[in-house]
Amino acid sequence: MIPAAPHPPASVYLAGPFAMGYTELYTFLIPLYALSVGMSAGEIGMLVGGRSLLAVFLSIHVGVLMDRFGTRRVTLFFVWTAMALAPIFPLVPWFWPLLLLQIVNGAALQFAWSGSQTLIAQLAEGEAEYIGRFSFFARFGTTLAPMIAGAAWDWGGVWPAYMLGVAWGAVLTIALLRAPEAEVPGAEGRASHQRTSFRARDAIPRLPDYVRCFALMAIPAVATTMAIIFLRTATNGVQSSLYVVFLKGNGLTGTSIGILFAAIEVMSGLGSLFAGRAMALGDPRRTMLSGTVLSIVLICVTPFLGGIFLLLFLAQAARGWLQGVVQPLMFSVQAKAVGRYRQGSVVGLRQTMNRLAAIVIPPAMGAIADRWGAGESFVILGSLLLMLSAPVALITRRTARQEAEPTLAG
Repeated sequence: MIPAAPHPPASVYLAGPFAMGYTELYTFLIPLYALSVGMSAGEIGMLVGGRSLLAVFLSIHVGVLMDRFGTRRVTLFFVWTAMALAPIFPLVPWFWPLLLLQIVNGAALQFAWSGSQTLIAQLAEGEAEYIGRFSFFARFGTTLAPMIAGAAWDWGGVWPAYMLGVAWGAVLTIALLRAPEAEVPGAEGRASHQRTSFRARDAIPRLPDYVRCFALMAIPAVATTMAIIFLRTATNGVQSSLYVVFLKGNGLTGTSIGILFAAIEVMSGLGSLFAGRAMALGDPRRTMLSGTVLSIVLICVTPFLGGIFLLLFLAQAARGWLQGVVQPLMFSVQAKAVGRYRQGSVVGLRQTMNRLAAIVIPPAMGAIADRWGAGESFVILGSLLLMLSAPVALITRRTARQEAEPTLAG
C-alpha cells in the first residue's frame, strides 16, 4: 500500500491567504490609481502587464533558488521587498517611474506567492486534496483584499490604500515564520533540512538551470497543463485590466467592483474543495481545459450584461467556481509529475507561463480598447482565446490516447 501524503501543518494554510491576497491587493489598486492621475487605457494596460515583466525571466531562477536554499527563506526576502516599496507608490504619479516601480514590486509579489505554492506542494507531496484546501484558505485573502482596498480607496484615497501593503506584508511575514521549512536535497540526493550557504554569485541566473526546467516540458503532463495555464491566466489578465475600467465607465464604485472581485474569490475557494473529487472524473487535463474554456466565455460576455450588478455577480461567481476546481488540479498534476525536489523549478516554469500571459493580455486589451472601445475588446480577445483553445484540446486528447495505449496493451 502506498503511504498517504503527510498532512501539512495549519501554519502553511495560514500563509496562503496573505500570500495570494498580497498580489490581489496591488492588482486591484493600480488601475484605480492610474485612472486617478489621468492615464489612458493603453497606459493602464502597460502598468498591469508590467508587473509580470521580471517574473517572466526570473521565475525559473527563483524557483531553483527555493529548491536549493529553502522555500521559506527565499520567500521572506521578497515579502520584505514588497513591504518596503508600498509607500513609494503614492509618491510616483508619472507613467514611466510608476511602470518601473510596478515591474519591481510585481516581481516581488509574484515570487512571494509562488513561494507559498511551492511550500504547500512540498509539504503535501502533490496531493490534490491538501492543495485544494490550501487554495480554499488562500481565497480568504483574495476575497478580503479587494473589498478592503476598495473601501480604503473610496474613503481615504491613495495613501491609506497603499499603506495596506505594509500591514499585509507584516502579517504574511509572521505566518511564514511559523511555517516549517521543507526538505532540500542534500548529499547524494538525500533529504536534508540543513541550510546551504548563499553566495553572491547564486543571485545570477544560470543557463543550465533554465535548460533543466524547460526540459520538464518533455513530460506530457507538464506540457499540456502549461498550455492550459496560459489560457486560464489570460482570463485573469482581462479582469485585472479593462474589466475595472469598463465597470468604472458604467458607473460602479470602487466598493462595488471590490465585491465583484470578492465573488470570484469566494466561489474559487469553495470550488477548490472539490479538487480531490474532480481528480476521479477521468483525465484531469480534460477537466482543466473544459473549465478554462467556460471561464473565457464568462469573462468575455461582460459587455453584454449591461452593467447590471446582479448579472455581473453571477458571472463572476460561476467563473470563480470553475477556476477553483481547476487550479489545484494543475498544481497536483505537475507536482506529481516532476518529483519531490523539483517543486520550486516546476512552479517557476508555471509562473513563467502565467507572467507571459499577464504581460501580453493587458496591453493587448488596452490597445484594442483605445482603437475599437472597451466593450469590443472583450469580444475580440475572447474570440482569439477560444481559437487558441482548439489546438490545446487536440493535444490534450492525443496525449491521453497515447498514455492509455500502453495500459490497454498490457
